[in-house]
Amino acid sequence: MAQTLTPTPRLLYTPTEAAVVLSLGRSTVYNLMATGTLPYVKQGRARRIRWTELERYASSLEPMTG
Repeated sequence: MAQTLTPTPRLLYTPTEAAVVLSLGRSTVYNLMATGTLPYVKQGRARRIRWTELERYASSLEPMTG
């Protein structure tokens, strides 16, 4: 019997990668970061978004109702 492995998400994502994960535009992700809605970490000049923050943001979105 073949065992299916669930891929483990990476810990940190670039803003461009986060945009793909969230199905949002890159500019939207940068705006969310600038307003503090999507927290990020900074190492030197590199900004990275934690996987847990992507999950938290996605879970905070309200579903659209008819």
